[in-house]
Amino acid sequence: MEISPFRGIRFNQRIVVDLDRVLCPPYDVMTPEEQRVCYSRSDYNAVRLESPAQNSQSTTDGYQRASTTFRQWLKQGILQFDSTPSFYLHDHHFEYSGEKRVRRGLVTRVRLEPWGSGIYAHEETSARARIDRLQLMRACRASFSPLLCLYYGSRREVALISSRVAQTEPLVSLPPTQSSLADSAEAHVVWAITDVEIILQLTRSLSFDRLYIADGHHRYETALTYQQERTKAQVGSNSPSTIVHEVNQSPLGQEAFNYVMMELVDFTDPGLVILPLHRLVRDIRPTVLAQLRDRLREIFVLNSIPLEGDNYELPANSCLGILGLEHGSLVALRQRGGISLHTMMPMNRGQAYRQFNVSILNHIILDKMLGVTSKDDVAYTVDLKQAYWYIKEGKYQLAFLLNAPRPEMIRAVADAQDRLPSKSTYFYPKLPAGLIINPLD
Repeated sequence: MEISPFRGIRFNQRIVVDLDRVLCPPYDVMTPEEQRVCYSRSDYNAVRLESPAQNSQSTTDGYQRASTTFRQWLKQGILQFDSTPSFYLHDHHFEYSGEKRVRRGLVTRVRLEPWGSGIYAHEETSARARIDRLQLMRACRASFSPLLCLYYGSRREVALISSRVAQTEPLVSLPPTQSSLADSAEAHVVWAITDVEIILQLTRSLSFDRLYIADGHHRYETALTYQQERTKAQVGSNSPSTIVHEVNQSPLGQEAFNYVMMELVDFTDPGLVILPLHRLVRDIRPTVLAQLRDRLREIFVLNSIPLEGDNYELPANSCLGILGLEHGSLVALRQRGGISLHTMMPMNRGQAYRQFNVSILNHIILDKMLGVTSKDDVAYTVDLKQAYWYIKEGKYQLAFLLNAPRPEMIRAVADAQDRLPSKSTYFYPKLPAGLIINPLD
């Protein structure tokens, strides 16, 4: 892969003193309630750029307002370009299961390449999300949140350089603030790496590594489409750019739209947390629901675990768990000995895909046993307490609980150029929008 420093756009801390009040979650995890809260936190909250509220009378209104807001904030000095092309070292502090952790990433521009040419995906995408991101990118000519991507740092040089950089004065230091999950507080520390020799060392160290997209599949595919559009528009046209500032003009082929902003994290980083996205299902026919236990017993061993307090965790030897199948209990599923699931899975999928518990759930239980055909009948949550509450209140009939995906399994699926069903993994915590903005001109 080819990585490149860039002049990021950031909030002017002389005007926006409380940076924690202007960051927001990325578009794909932001609920309507979180969107309203972000709007109320500050007149300069990045939600106005990343996920602008749509006017019910116009589907394009939000994108146009985001573009206008972006240009106004640049003109007013609320947002400013950094003076020197930089890599940005980012320490993301957070709490998980009562433990304080830090995930360290390097924010860079990465040259866009077709899937499988150094860049690997592990999840399917939806057309609706791609269209949404493309319309925003066309309007603003910028990206407001980085993709989260993983690599294997076998040479350890990146970690050593990062440790030295982290001993210097940071560019940004935000105190802990409450995140979208009630038991977690997040903090951010950012250093700008401008030293040419260090940039060259990092570039050499990462140039031979594969990149595995963790969060940002839709945005990567959007960036590829946007690159094609800009390249076609550029052919035969020598007119100057109409974007806000022409500070990142580059030779042919090196233009900013040929790159995408990523935060690169080592697969072995101790702060890497991957959560499962549990499935909630409704509108199951009573006759189908009544037969489910017997059908499950043909393939799985069922173990009923009485629910006590807030403990909804799956036993380690279980591949799935179900809430709602048995009142007051979690039903844990373990594959029966001598039963092969491979013949029940799509033949055009690789071994790693077939072994993933979300694949087993989708193809064998949701498709074959329950006949779930509408996406509107399935919801997703990482919160086990929320899943239990939805079942208890009768909002959904069943909750299917999944074990956390292992990094090596994600890599195996990506290396085989397979794709898991959408919303198979949840990398926690999410990178915020507004910390560093990438101009595409």
